[in-house]
Amino acid sequence: MSMLIVKLLLAPALVVASSLAGRRWGPALAGTLVALPIVAGPILAITCLEHGRVFAARAAAASLLGLVTLALFAVVFALLARAPRTGHWAVALPLAWLVCLIADLALSRLPVPPVVALCLSLAATVAGAKALARTRSGSAAGAAAGVTGSAARRTPWWDLPARAAATALLVTAVTTAAAHLGPDLTGVLAPFPIGTSVVAAFALAQGGATVAMATLRGVLLGLWGFAAFCFLVAELVEPLGGGQAFGVAVVCTLALQVTVGRLRAVTAARREFAAYGR
Repeated sequence: MSMLIVKLLLAPALVVASSLAGRRWGPALAGTLVALPIVAGPILAITCLEHGRVFAARAAAASLLGLVTLALFAVVFALLARAPRTGHWAVALPLAWLVCLIADLALSRLPVPPVVALCLSLAATVAGAKALARTRSGSAAGAAAGVTGSAARRTPWWDLPARAAATALLVTAVTTAAAHLGPDLTGVLAPFPIGTSVVAAFALAQGGATVAMATLRGVLLGLWGFAAFCFLVAELVEPLGGGQAFGVAVVCTLALQVTVGRLRAVTAARREFAAYGR
């Protein structure tokens, strides 16, 4: 019973908290927070408790490959959101899901060491960020900030319950089927973009392609910490055990995200200063 409560409450609560923070501080932060391992983390923790350290280590390593497809999802959804024929969320979302799922199934058959999987996930993150940067308009940041408040006011009452329910469904489904799926497929599916999908779809529906683009750039920014989390769990869970491994991974992930965020802010400030100087 206690494990069921964890499945139904932990990850959904984290997704709701991320969504509320994003409403307060903008779509880029919403994307960054929802891209952290707030769903995959509980999935890996539950599989560790239910199936042991060896299973959890393999699943965490496979989750790094799942980050490749999460970056792919962000790029595909963003590009579809900008196209006239696929710009509605009801069209863009299933198409991006289909691409992501096909990639997940293919990557689950690719046995690679955690270091190689980490390099692949980081390469996909960089490539995705560059792809979205090429499509960025000069006024994207200002337009995104301008519509955030109005989008938040139009949010329907069932928004947060829907996010929580979708997250609980994914965590319960993946962890329940883990014994049949095996560690590799379980791990690859752990980062499947459920929370990201909900946030991106609402951003597109309520704020348009500009807000969706800002949200998905935040998602790619959050994948650095996500990758660090999965790699540390994969390497540490067998020698240290679940509690210590996940504790170290969480602390390092948060520290990395704070560092990346500060570096990004400094870089943006320097660009603005250079532009002002010209």
